[in-house]
Amino acid sequence: MTTNSNFFTRNRGILIFFVVMLLAPFVIGLFEGSSPATILANEGSVSKFLEGLGIEIFILALFALSFDLLFGITGLLSFGHAMFFAVAAYLTGIALKTLQLPFWQVVLLVLLAAVLQALLFSLVLPRVKGITFTLVSLGLASVFHIIVMSSDMINLTGADVGLQGVPTPAFINPASERFRFYIIALVLLVATYMLYRRFVASPTGRVCIAIRENEGRARMLGYNTTTFKVVAMIISSITAALAGMLHALYQPIISPAVADLGHTVTGLLIVLIGGVGTLSGAIVGAFALRILDFSLRRFMGESASFITGAIYVIFVLFVPYGIIGTLRLKKLATKPGLKELFSRFRGKA
Repeated sequence: MTTNSNFFTRNRGILIFFVVMLLAPFVIGLFEGSSPATILANEGSVSKFLEGLGIEIFILALFALSFDLLFGITGLLSFGHAMFFAVAAYLTGIALKTLQLPFWQVVLLVLLAAVLQALLFSLVLPRVKGITFTLVSLGLASVFHIIVMSSDMINLTGADVGLQGVPTPAFINPASERFRFYIIALVLLVATYMLYRRFVASPTGRVCIAIRENEGRARMLGYNTTTFKVVAMIISSITAALAGMLHALYQPIISPAVADLGHTVTGLLIVLIGGVGTLSGAIVGAFALRILDFSLRRFMGESASFITGAIYVIFVLFVPYGIIGTLRLKKLATKPGLKELFSRFRGKA
């Protein structure tokens, strides 16, 4: 009884989030006049649309969680993180469309590729760190992006057009089984978050935090920091790969944009908005980013990108610890933000 009580107490926030997201389609269905049976049969209109938006948010949150483990927990800033996501997405599409493999084999193939990629990135860990690792990771990801865009690979990847016509297994086809896809994405996100929290609280996770704070001191205490960074890299890669696989199953086109630097920057922005190193900030940031982007594009059209960029700048100046970090500190950086903003204007003047 005590064990169960402790479990619910430790994970109260994410369990409440799970229940709210689970019930959300049914609550929305009541407002549009749809019964629970209609929602389960994927016949609702507004609820089905919002389920799709929720799936996109869950995928973004999963990707951001993987980035936060590397950057926020272990202190490894990788500009090639999108490669984990993109390789899984393209591999899923190619395996289902071209190779026509059973879905369980596709999952195993994606997980194996994720581990191999993590080991590839880890080859440079003993030799480089800091900004050097950031640039090396960007270089590795850029090579993959060039391969994807190559006209020689058009039969497999679709080159700059993207990979289209990927057949999705019937049991999770988002067109006919969107609610089931929604639940699978939600369960995967919640389970991953809980595993991440357990990892961060474990001795291995504590060493990763020590590496972020002062790697030299961690090494002086006798820890092989490279080994711990490789472990974090493998876990992060697998998580990003799962997000990439869900993306390939949900989106009608796998665009080469997912392999670009911009997709890594999206993950970074989500983490910055939610709060670096908080884990829960990845989920909050994904909601904030996707809903903001959707709302601005719907009402502002092409001007949305400019407004979104301005909001990011203001956010970084006044909420530098992210939403979750600021709530924990209970303090906004109003004075430093205004000071920095005024200094920029004076510099331009």
